[in-house]
Amino acid sequence: MKRESARRKELSMIATVINVVLILLGSLLGLVCKDHIKPRFAATLTSALGLCVMGIGVSSMIGTQDTLCVIVCMVVGTLLGEALRIEDRLEGIGILVRGRLLRGGGNSRFVEGFVNATVLFCVGAMAINGSLEAGLNHNYSILISKSVIDGVTAITFASAMGVGVAFCVVPLFLYQGGLTLLAQFVGPYLPQDVVVEMSAVGGTIIVGIALNMLGLPREKIRVGNMLPAMFLPMAYLPLSRWLTALM
Repeated sequence: MKRESARRKELSMIATVINVVLILLGSLLGLVCKDHIKPRFAATLTSALGLCVMGIGVSSMIGTQDTLCVIVCMVVGTLLGEALRIEDRLEGIGILVRGRLLRGGGNSRFVEGFVNATVLFCVGAMAINGSLEAGLNHNYSILISKSVIDGVTAITFASAMGVGVAFCVVPLFLYQGGLTLLAQFVGPYLPQDVVVEMSAVGGTIIVGIALNMLGLPREKIRVGNMLPAMFLPMAYLPLSRWLTALM
């Protein structure tokens, strides 16, 4: 019985391992080809990918069945993230990794690549739903589709922002793999409406990332500080139902 359980855990991680490998391959290709990618071409490709990311975010965002849930979770989650200074801490991790592994040298955009890639690849409907599907039903199709998108995106990110993009696979493996394993234990008790709203909030954050990629806001959106919002539907929906029952 224990052997079977361990085997199922290993199998459930296959899609996340594929995701990691494709990001590493994409990052390597981007680093190798960066001198052959003209700035104009790279900028145009980044904009094109930004539009694709925008589409992914919007498609998840409009899937909400409770707009107020998304609004409240985004507001409260962002305030919590600002208080915890999550983006600053992500940048701190990037600086630490750069200092330890690159010995203080390397690409000056290491932190930007690490933070942007970590947030982009870890947040969103595909990461949440894909991890749940892999953990619950051993269905890897969603995460494998995400892996292909991430691999292509990593080429452009690495060519523009350097080796920091490749190091995002560490938090990706812990986050996505952790969600997959967690789904095996608590997934059956997680209501579908919670998953839908978590995906909608994640999609909203993805739209923020897309806007940064397109260079539209005057001041960069600190999407890292919005990450707590993604998990708040787990508290908001039960509380909302309880308050409604009291009225």
